[in-house]
Amino acid sequence: MKVHARLVRENTDFAQLMWGCLPRSSVAGLEALIQLYRFSVPLGDVIYLENRWYVTHAGLLRLASRKRCVGIRVSPVREFCNAGAGRWAFKATVYRSRACKGFTGYGDADPSNVSALVRGAEMRMAETRAVNRALRKAYGIAVCSVEELGSIGEPTESQRQSSKLPPQPANGSYGGPKVRDRLCQIIRQHQLDPNLVKSYATDFCRVKTLREAEREQVEAFVVHLADWAEKDRNALLCQLNSYLPAKGSAA
Repeated sequence: MKVHARLVRENTDFAQLMWGCLPRSSVAGLEALIQLYRFSVPLGDVIYLENRWYVTHAGLLRLASRKRCVGIRVSPVREFCNAGAGRWAFKATVYRSRACKGFTGYGDADPSNVSALVRGAEMRMAETRAVNRALRKAYGIAVCSVEELGSIGEPTESQRQSSKLPPQPANGSYGGPKVRDRLCQIIRQHQLDPNLVKSYATDFCRVKTLREAEREQVEAFVVHLADWAEKDRNALLCQLNSYLPAKGSAA
């Protein structure tokens, strides 16, 4: 226990040196990642961007190694690839053991959804995203990987459109429409999967079904969802994708 506590303390101290004084919620989130997955900040397993933690490709591979993953199979999804347009899609399957049926993840990349820093490397980015999503599914990691994000700090088309809309009050009333109507509006505006949003809302409100949630909880979720969708839709999509049902299972 002492060794484990020291590991958490050393990592949080290093994180504070890297990114300055962190909010208590961010420190708690990092501690949970270290305790659950033994991620290392000095080794670059996780990074802190825009007040959120992201796991890295290297961190996921190290986790797979510690868990004795027996293999990862990666192949292009050819019908969605266009080399001339720089558009690529890959399928990755992670096998946690020899008896494992496999956990599958898909990744795509093109010049419109990658940072300018990696333009020209869309094929490698698509492959990395596929592997990351398969690994996160295999080991139950809800935290998005940084490689799955688009261009940090550059607004997406949906964010540009949302910025043209009049601001919405953050009191749950939204100028009159019901909370459910506002939620449906957010889903349509940002092209979100309703079923994944429902799963996320249930988790956010800490209830088994949304019907059990109090109105104040749902209102808080709607405000949270709208804010996240406008500020970083890519990260929100990554969070929602963590609720996708597993296509494989371990024996």
